[in-house]
Amino acid sequence: MELGFHVPIFDIDGGTTAIAGELARVGAAAEASGATWLSFMDHYFQIEPTGLPAESNMLEGYTTLGYLAAHTSTVELGLLVTGVTYRHPGLLAKIVTTLDVLSGGRAVLGIGAAWFDREHHGLGVPFPAIAERFERLEETLRICAQMWDPADNGPFDGKYYQLAETLCAPQPINRPKVLIGGGGERKTLRLVARYGDACNLFATDPADVRHKLDVLRRHCDEAGRDYATIRKTVVANNPRPTLDTRDEFVRAMADYATLGIDAVIVTPTTGSPAAWIDGMAPAVAQLAEL
Repeated sequence: MELGFHVPIFDIDGGTTAIAGELARVGAAAEASGATWLSFMDHYFQIEPTGLPAESNMLEGYTTLGYLAAHTSTVELGLLVTGVTYRHPGLLAKIVTTLDVLSGGRAVLGIGAAWFDREHHGLGVPFPAIAERFERLEETLRICAQMWDPADNGPFDGKYYQLAETLCAPQPINRPKVLIGGGGERKTLRLVARYGDACNLFATDPADVRHKLDVLRRHCDEAGRDYATIRKTVVANNPRPTLDTRDEFVRAMADYATLGIDAVIVTPTTGSPAAWIDGMAPAVAQLAEL
């Protein structure tokens, strides 16, 4: 099992002027640990599950990833996850392509249907009903696939999006893997089976994750997709590990490894995330043995 790091908090010790330097250290610490994944959130405002108010610091996700691309060389870079409502799909494909080119082929498109209504209303971004958001998500996945097909620069005519050309030059160095976040059994996991290279679930408990994977397997069977080709990842949040509970966390992950989970993502929530990642680094080798 592999380990990844997800950094959701930008209230950094030392204040706003310390953020850039700390994030550079985060990139260095993640790679020194042997982690395979580094991500940020895609939000305009901070979200309540972090325990912080909306007024707390929040950076724009893809700008932050671009900065990290210059301060890392091996770790995969993505958002956990891009809100489908935040960017036009053609622009999103160009943004992820740019990240891939400038990172040397390390971009991942993490994407989901979006959910935080306050930030949409706050900044004037349309927030359609959930059924429409999922329809837009499916069209976005189709558009990205077409833009990353160098043999198809033709139009896309969907219900919500119409593109006269899907020209994308340069093409990505490595076609970005698509990670679809969420465990919705009727819509989200169906989209994983049809379009995703990876899924991302919450590690609520092994029985729940086993059930979600069984649902995904059924969707794969219906779509004629090989279930084994989908990378399975979880976010550890029940409970969220701390440096003091690192060994306990590793033991708990054994049950998920048995289910076929390929990677677990953990979240530093301190004002010094680079030091937290340094402290969690021994878990990389421990998890690799599971």
